[in-house]
Amino acid sequence: MSDVRFPEGFLWGGAIAANQSEGAHLTGGKGLTTVDMIPYGENRMPIKLGLRDSVELDPNEYYPSHQAIDFYHRYKEDIAMLAEMGFKVFRMSIAWSRIFPNGDEETPNQAGIDFYRDVFEECKKHDIEPLVTLCHFDVPMHLVNEYGSWRNRKMISFFERYARTCFEAFDGLVKYWLTFNEINILLASPFSGAGLMFQEGENKDQVKYQAAHHELVASALVTKIAHEINPENQVGCMLAGGNFYPYSCKPEDVFTAMQKDRENLFFIDVQSRGYYPSYAQKVFNDKNVILDIHEEDHEILKHTVDFISFSYYASRCASADMNEGNTSEANVVKSIKNPHLAASDWGWVIDPQGLRITMNTLYDRYQKPLFLVENGLGAKDVIEANGEINDDYRIDYLREHVEAMRDAIGDGIPLMGYTPWGCIDLVAASTGEMSKRYGFIYVDRDNKGNGSLDRTPKKSFYWYKKVIASNGEDLV
Repeated sequence: MSDVRFPEGFLWGGAIAANQSEGAHLTGGKGLTTVDMIPYGENRMPIKLGLRDSVELDPNEYYPSHQAIDFYHRYKEDIAMLAEMGFKVFRMSIAWSRIFPNGDEETPNQAGIDFYRDVFEECKKHDIEPLVTLCHFDVPMHLVNEYGSWRNRKMISFFERYARTCFEAFDGLVKYWLTFNEINILLASPFSGAGLMFQEGENKDQVKYQAAHHELVASALVTKIAHEINPENQVGCMLAGGNFYPYSCKPEDVFTAMQKDRENLFFIDVQSRGYYPSYAQKVFNDKNVILDIHEEDHEILKHTVDFISFSYYASRCASADMNEGNTSEANVVKSIKNPHLAASDWGWVIDPQGLRITMNTLYDRYQKPLFLVENGLGAKDVIEANGEINDDYRIDYLREHVEAMRDAIGDGIPLMGYTPWGCIDLVAASTGEMSKRYGFIYVDRDNKGNGSLDRTPKKSFYWYKKVIASNGEDLV
């Protein structure tokens, strides 16, 4: 038993995203978003990766986001259950197209503002602090079709208007903000990450890195605005985290792993330090990328984030000989299978020690407080004859990762809080499934959208309640 303790005021909670939970995809004046166009099934991945030059809704497809778990109508019930667990913080996102249905309007949609105000007030009623992501993989489709999404510099001003509207409308209700969820994912999953679709023959790297630059400028600009509107606001970036291990101690493997880590941390380098890292120019040269950077961008980028938030599900593994034959298909970020680690039903390795390594890497690199805003085990849950859901495998996974967090705190790392992913079962972003469950709360819904949507606490619900009540002391 470690004698290290979680700090007083540690923010225990959980996380969901609008596009995977709210449903009501056109209710209250909401517009279509990128995620609303991504179906369940064989066409999901080509669309996520931006391999279609246009997308339209197909009446023969099932779109999980359209109904999801209906958090839009059930948020009071859901937040009450989170409060029963003792949540101090609830990470959620605002759907951009609820506030600006097309994304380029001059004035916001009041119904969208009213909805989120009600949600935040419900959180406050239960003494839960909202942690709000402004853009969690959902760009208004009008901005994709009309402007080409983030490949277009005009997106910066659209996002600025949206963010300012949120900061002003929810001032006093929300003080913890994240700009872009897992910003680095746009390299691996361009449409779901940033609404990017490609024309035949164009340099995809040019498009992706130019879009990334626009997002980085937008992120810094709205960080500046958040601090101007209320100095108490704290703004974080958000990384899809997980270090790359070298597959062997061959120098070529070690160097490849370092390059993969740099590719992953590239965006956070800019958001945390305020300028492009020294290795960026070689990356651009190698990929034939010539960025259009305006003079004022350099000043804007100096408005850096207050803390580094990140997801951690698994570590990764890299070799100089990485090819399609030896990489895992478990996620869009390609990784060689690590023979030393067990894996989940979906092929994601289980590596608690990797969390400690990742946390040390991030703090060594940035020297800013960390916030672990996604972590968890996607697994198939079974309802017993007596109605119980005994998810001991999830408890084991979370316990080991909480212990790794505590060890990292003992290493001297300031950690603000912990919000395990999908605290209520929701639609999996990777596959669109409901059967890939993360939650402490079971939702009666299947992969085709059938089910009552009734909520049922799992065994992990009561375990996590003890963890929070004991501030991480009682992990049994």
